Amino acid sequence: MNRCPWGTANELYIHYHDEEWGVPVYDDKKQFEFLVLESAQAGLSWQTILKKRENYRAAYDGFDVEKVAKYNEKKIEALMQNAGIIRNHRKIEASINNARLFREIQKEFGSFCNYLWGFVNGKPIINQWTEISQIPAKTELSDRISKDMKKRGLKFLGSITIYSHLQATGLVNDHLTRCFRWKECQDIMV
Repeated sequence: MNRCPWGTANELYIHYHDEEWGVPVYDDKKQFEFLVLESAQAGLSWQTILKKRENYRAAYDGFDVEKVAKYNEKKIEALMQNAGIIRNHRKIEASINNARLFREIQKEFGSFCNYLWGFVNGKPIINQWTEISQIPAKTELSDRISKDMKKRGLKFLGSITIYSHLQATGLVNDHLTRCFRWKECQDIMV
C-alpha cells in the first residue's frame, strides 16, 4: 500500500495519515480542534502534538469552543501547570483569544466552516503532487486566509500554520497521487 512518505514514520503517523489527514472537515468543533493543535505546534514537530492530543482534549474541555472562550486567568494558570500540553503562555492565551473570535466568525457566517470553505468556494483543491518536495509550505490561499484571520484578531495562525490546517482538514488534498489516500479523500467529499 502506497502512502505519503511522512505517513510511514511510526504508528501514530500511519493512523493520522490513513484516517484523518486530508479528509474534508465540515464540523466546527473539529475545525476548532485543529486550529488549537496547529497553533500549539508552531515551532515544534507534529508528532509532539499528536502525542499530546488526548491531553489537549481533556485540558480544553473536548475542544468545546464555548467553554474555551470563557477561560479566565485561573484556567490559564491551570493550563500552564498541565505537563500534558505545550506550556507556552502566549500559545495558551492565543487559543482562548482564538476561541472568542472563532465564535464571532460563527455568528457572522453561520458557522466557521462556512467562513473557511468560502475561500475555496466549498470545494477542496485537489493537487497532483508526485514528490513530497513539490508540496509548498504555504500558498497564496494560505496567505490570504492568514491575513484575514489576523485582521480579525486571531493569533499564532500565520500562513504556514494555516496551510497545514488546510491540508489537515481537507480543504487542500496534498496526498501524493501515488498514495492510496489521494483518491479516497476525494471520494469523501460531501
